[in-house]
Amino acid sequence: MSPSFLFFTLFLIKEMSSSSSANSFEDGKYKTDLLTVGLSSCCWKKPSSSPTPQSPPKRLLVATPVEEGEYPVVMLLHGYLLYNSFYSQLMLHVSSHGFIVIAPQLYSIAGPDTMDEIKSTAEIIDWLSVGLNHSLPPQVTPNLSKFALSGHSRGGKTAFALALKKFGYSSDLKISALIGIDPVDGMGKGKQTPPPVLTYEPNSFDLDKMPVLVIGSGLGEISPNLLFPPCAPPGVNHRDFYRECQGPAWHFVAKDYGHLDMLDDDTEGIRGKISHYLCKNGEERRPMRRFVGGSIVAFLIAYLEGDDSELVKIKDKSHEGVPVEIQEFEFKN
Repeated sequence: MSPSFLFFTLFLIKEMSSSSSANSFEDGKYKTDLLTVGLSSCCWKKPSSSPTPQSPPKRLLVATPVEEGEYPVVMLLHGYLLYNSFYSQLMLHVSSHGFIVIAPQLYSIAGPDTMDEIKSTAEIIDWLSVGLNHSLPPQVTPNLSKFALSGHSRGGKTAFALALKKFGYSSDLKISALIGIDPVDGMGKGKQTPPPVLTYEPNSFDLDKMPVLVIGSGLGEISPNLLFPPCAPPGVNHRDFYRECQGPAWHFVAKDYGHLDMLDDDTEGIRGKISHYLCKNGEERRPMRRFVGGSIVAFLIAYLEGDDSELVKIKDKSHEGVPVEIQEFEFKN
């Protein structure tokens, strides 16, 4: 075997092993770490000759690859009265495929109005270009030209509101992709929480060709018992958000899983325990969490990295690794 042929063979093996077309529903190739970044909790410091950036407006949980490199950035906004730490396993899954995932703790207690969350999210996004690089391991560089905004439940509503620039708050940083994880805009049609995002006009969301992924839960519309209403009621849920999106937009609905089934298996504290009973749930959380994480990864790799192989396989129902039954699928070009 000639040295040139051996070199070429090794090169092909390396390229194939590093391909982003690995199963998005399983953990990726990158080792990851989970950091807390706040007023006095930055885990990494640059040399003293570097200027010290101000702390982020809100405490952040950050999942990051630990290998040297430059990585796209994803922000994840938590659901109503949930803690960002409840999303740790989901964040690490996405991060293991080569993304820096940032989850701010927007509030501990909040009323129905989301204006403060919209404002805080805009402030945090503006902080990223100033402070994020100083808060990561020194070998890790954020690529803010590839920035995606995502949110779960009420956080999904907040993400859409900010991306739409509807209420006077926006960021100088361009949002490259938008993801709604079972987004909710209130208690039902006519009972939207302020400020309302849904307009009930099809294709009314003008996002300037920004690609959108909307993920829904098949059990979110069902009450868990006689005491609690549905967590993702008809008229203000994923179907309504997708209906108002323009293309390109994707809509996946997971059958037999609920509104909180993408959270960690073990969510601590009183709120964590209650999260297992507030909504109609599936038998276990792992499949839905893997589905949400894998769908996000496939979507981001398609639109931020230019490799749509995983997304196309999901669309064509030829992906053998999908961990749930897809109840509904829609796509707008």
